[in-house]
Amino acid sequence: MTDAAKQHVFVSVCINRITADYHSQLDRKNELQRIEEILSTVVADTDDTFLFERALHTRGYSCVAGLDEAGRGPLAGPVVAACVVLPPYCDFALFLDSKKLSHKRRCFLARILTEIDASTGVGIVSHTTIDRINILQASLLAMKRAVENLASTAPSPNFLLIDGKFKIPMDTPQHTLIQGESKSASIAAASILAKVTRDALMDELDRQFPVYNFAQNKGYPTREHREAIEKYGPVVSCHRMTFKGVKEFV
Repeated sequence: MTDAAKQHVFVSVCINRITADYHSQLDRKNELQRIEEILSTVVADTDDTFLFERALHTRGYSCVAGLDEAGRGPLAGPVVAACVVLPPYCDFALFLDSKKLSHKRRCFLARILTEIDASTGVGIVSHTTIDRINILQASLLAMKRAVENLASTAPSPNFLLIDGKFKIPMDTPQHTLIQGESKSASIAAASILAKVTRDALMDELDRQFPVYNFAQNKGYPTREHREAIEKYGPVVSCHRMTFKGVKEFV
């Protein structure tokens, strides 16, 4: 074969690959648009919080994960996110918005996730990173880490249901749900796991810095916490120095 013929074959192969990749990306884009259209027509039902997951299962997405975070509002501590894939035939009605549950109930349900073999991952972003990139970006980063940590021990999710209105920087297909904890059991389960994990971290900080009473306020700007910051000053190793209520005393 002449050099010209070899070059022609090489160019043809490259063109075919580029064309195939283009059509593959186009097909994926069209499929995701169809999924978005389908999910936008799903009417949330408080009596059936597995509607979104079921709709995705019927489209071939067998590993649907819910994502939520805890700790956007506090003046101290990390932001924690969780990623949860519930088994298709679990009692999904158990999992409700963590804010509507007692601490005891949240801890119980976190243990249930282990007992039913739910796939879980947790992502943690420190207070220093929050100060550096802002709380929104830190929350999205925590969610990304939660997905990655789940994928390190279990099959990677092939679709993400995310609480809120912002998607996370990953190629995995995803759909956002405002007030998702009340619409999706998977997101609710993630909210529970994130909250339980963060509460445990704040309890540890309380043992190190008891004057701030983190065991009770979990770092949130309660009157007691704000007065303690004013009296003792913020602690570099846990307070968010760019937050109002802290930065004034740095």
